[in-house]
Amino acid sequence: MHISVIGTGYVGLVVGACLAETGNDVTCADIDARKIEMLQASRIPIYEPGLEALVERNQQQRRLTFTTDIPAAVASAEVIFIAVGTPPDEDGSADLRHVLAVADVIGRYMTRELVVVTKSTVPVGTARKVQAAVAKSAQHPFHVCSNPEFLKEGAAVEDFMKPDRIVVGTEDPEAIALLRTVYAPFQRNHERMIVMDARSAELTKYAANAMLATRISFMNELANLADRLGADIEHVRHGIGSDPRIGYQFLYPGAGYGGSCFPKDVKALQSTARENGMPLKLLAAVDAVNEAQKRVLVEKVVARLGPDLRGRRLALWGLAFKPNTDDMREAPSRVIIEALVEHGAQIVAYDPIAMDEARRIFANASGVSFAASPLDACDGADALVIVTEWKEFRAQDLDTLRDRLKSALVFDGRNLYDPTLARAAGLEYFSIGRR
Repeated sequence: MHISVIGTGYVGLVVGACLAETGNDVTCADIDARKIEMLQASRIPIYEPGLEALVERNQQQRRLTFTTDIPAAVASAEVIFIAVGTPPDEDGSADLRHVLAVADVIGRYMTRELVVVTKSTVPVGTARKVQAAVAKSAQHPFHVCSNPEFLKEGAAVEDFMKPDRIVVGTEDPEAIALLRTVYAPFQRNHERMIVMDARSAELTKYAANAMLATRISFMNELANLADRLGADIEHVRHGIGSDPRIGYQFLYPGAGYGGSCFPKDVKALQSTARENGMPLKLLAAVDAVNEAQKRVLVEKVVARLGPDLRGRRLALWGLAFKPNTDDMREAPSRVIIEALVEHGAQIVAYDPIAMDEARRIFANASGVSFAASPLDACDGADALVIVTEWKEFRAQDLDTLRDRLKSALVFDGRNLYDPTLARAAGLEYFSIGRR
């Protein structure tokens, strides 16, 4: 099948590469010439495990091509996935300009009957707007449906190849039949496709991310309460997570959530609710709790070392918003670093993957430097601040860590270590919600 994916960001690139892997003829198009040149050379502009090999293999086998010629990509397609960005406006609503611009191009350059699939995360009612934008110029029949993505950064290829659900929003039998064909290789063991109307599909995506964000903020608020009460949030987590109605996923307290999805989608869903006269009070609280949680580690540092951190050197482990990605959008590390520098601290940071992105972000920031390894960052430091739960941080020898630090202070924003073992190693250890 001839498939075109418009937009080669995180979602579009994964979608295109994975659909090519199952034998489709896939064209990925983008207006960013520099990015397309990189992809044509099989160089990936993002870090995602397994993706680079997938792109290289399918380019070599001529199933995957990259182009800046969007009209040509439209003209050759039987199915078009719209996967362009929907950045937040100042009021938190999703900006649909890029989505609707692509829809307009599709209407002008389509050469046959086709299915237009909205893969971008979009507000409820967008499918109708896409339908109208395509229809303005369309000379052939077409079908529009919503097909939201549920890809976790750091596991996106696996999530696409082995989906737990495939949500399709349309009541058009022809679109449903064609997408069943597209997704057939990914659901051979059992049916994973859930078909509903487009508005429900669009809301499902926001609802999923809002629920996960809510669980995170709930646990963070409980962890802060546990700090006050002298309880241990890890015991609480095991106690409630063992209930099958609750489960353990997304019940880990920490330094707050970040990334390209949760913050943006929580705000966008609130914006949609406000526009319809129904403010979502719970999500407003989830958002507020998360913003406050990003400063909890800073508060712990200041409480221990004082508000004047001039002359203090602090090691910081973890810059990406989560492990297995180099994405620093809305990352807690950015808030933490900026706040500590405002207090006068010198930051020496390390991340296994996100160093280049961090250097770009903090290029003009004074007081921020980078180390070649976790322990190098600790040399001569007055304290260590742990922000991202990379696996290599979990296995550190605590005695060696103590010896490399100038002062044996650790502020652990991800609860990586057993407090008893940390203190036995001579570390003064502060974590989130544990005694």
